[in-house]
Amino acid sequence: MTSPFNQYLDRNTANFAALTPLSFIERTASIYPERLAVVHGNLRQTWKQTYTRCCQLASSLQQAGIGKNDTVAVILPNTPPMVEAHFGIPMAGAVLNTLNTRLDAEALAFMLDHGEAKALIVDPEFAPVIEKALKLRSSKTPLLVIQVEDALYGDAALQVGSCSYEDFVARGDANFAWEMPEDEWDAIALNYTSGTTGNPKGVVYHHRGAAMNAISNVLEWDMPKHSVYLWTLPMFHCNGWCFPWTVAARAGVNVCLRRMDAKAVFDAIREHGVTHYCGAPIVQSLLVNADDALKQGIPAGVKAMVAGAAPPASMIEGMEAMGFDLTHVYGLTETYGPATVCAKHEAWGELDIGERARLNARQGVRYHLQRDVRVMDPETLEPVPADGSTMGEIMFRGNIAMKGYLKNPQATDDAFRGGWFHSGDLAVQYPDGYIQIKDRSKDIIISGGENISSIEVEDVLYRHPAVLAAAVVAKPDAKWGETPCAFLEIKTAAQVTEQDIIAHCKQHLAGYKVPRRVVFGELPKTSTGKIQKFELRKQAAADAS
Repeated sequence: MTSPFNQYLDRNTANFAALTPLSFIERTASIYPERLAVVHGNLRQTWKQTYTRCCQLASSLQQAGIGKNDTVAVILPNTPPMVEAHFGIPMAGAVLNTLNTRLDAEALAFMLDHGEAKALIVDPEFAPVIEKALKLRSSKTPLLVIQVEDALYGDAALQVGSCSYEDFVARGDANFAWEMPEDEWDAIALNYTSGTTGNPKGVVYHHRGAAMNAISNVLEWDMPKHSVYLWTLPMFHCNGWCFPWTVAARAGVNVCLRRMDAKAVFDAIREHGVTHYCGAPIVQSLLVNADDALKQGIPAGVKAMVAGAAPPASMIEGMEAMGFDLTHVYGLTETYGPATVCAKHEAWGELDIGERARLNARQGVRYHLQRDVRVMDPETLEPVPADGSTMGEIMFRGNIAMKGYLKNPQATDDAFRGGWFHSGDLAVQYPDGYIQIKDRSKDIIISGGENISSIEVEDVLYRHPAVLAAAVVAKPDAKWGETPCAFLEIKTAAQVTEQDIIAHCKQHLAGYKVPRRVVFGELPKTSTGKIQKFELRKQAAADAS
């Protein structure tokens, strides 16, 4: 029998529209046309001006023969053209591929070929590496190269583009009638994983997921209208955790920052009234440990979002001393950036710093618009007991998950095995539902048959007052198979020995978990501030041989 709720109640243009973050800028430009949208040096650009430029960019791309499902790559710092790319490129029906600005020419050439880019927008700072990458491409597909001019960078010594960005935008129709996606499942962006082993994988985002995560950002942060957002997080990283679209939804201000340093951040906060910013732990540590003179006049209440390693007690204390409100989130490239949040409770504020740090170190609960996140047994796909000790793998399900890996059906099938996205992160789940990462599956150290969580050891190391950054990896050992090896960055002017660190660890860890070796020096990091453990594993292995 046919349900009456299905009779004559069809989807049509009056009662259904595809979800897309492109609608955010259209709405904001119509309601708040004269509100400030972009700040960059002396540039001040309104939402009407920004929307018009995005329309022109889309129009010009279509005039150049670029349309639905064509890839347009960009290699840009956090500057106005990068904001515009997040709207103008998908408004043309194309797919935005933001390239990591720290990659070498070989990796960039692979991505341009694999993603089948038809156009490339280049900042002058990256013209030299792009010149090399273009020569390394194996594809014979013609590539339209557009070069940006930026007064804050200076005159470009090298020209790789066939036209300038401003000329290209100016060719476009300011009244271009761009179209919403036919299907919210259509691709909006392509982001490549770091590729620490083998070639990087191309993670494909859809319009629905981008819109969902952008809105979830608003909800997790209670982000008000006209927020002032400082771009410390690279926009190439998971599309800036979807915040280009979030800021548009809130009719906020994008304060662009070409280069990240403590002085620039504190100056921007004072000058522009910054209310929100995101960053990896290394960014927060840089600010906490900056000279006190740089922090003078900073208003209380700035909201900071941190992802990556859990914030140690020293970071939380340092942020609180500056009057900053820290929110801990967790996610992956495959989940559009953050997809869980350590939602804080008022009662936590009454606890001592050690207990607050313990609670805030958890990766938390699902984002508002993510369907589910659980810690599961990777073999049986059954939830592990919520006892805070039984380990399993973090798995996601819902709209805030990628379409899949470009041209890689096997990896896609593996990632979505059993109807869940497998993160590869090992964690526990507590009785209150909050999850906490204990390690990446590849980062567990197995010493004499005992499993050692590198994160647990790192948490202890961060409690030492001299430690600025810490990473623990397995070091091959003839007797035990593996033992923990600690790599440490020490705070300026601090003095500490290997014996001091080992003695500190012995106070807080079982003997078999204590590092047998401590190495001091700068830690290798990715462009987003994540410590490159695969490089440290190489060092540890070489040291053992």
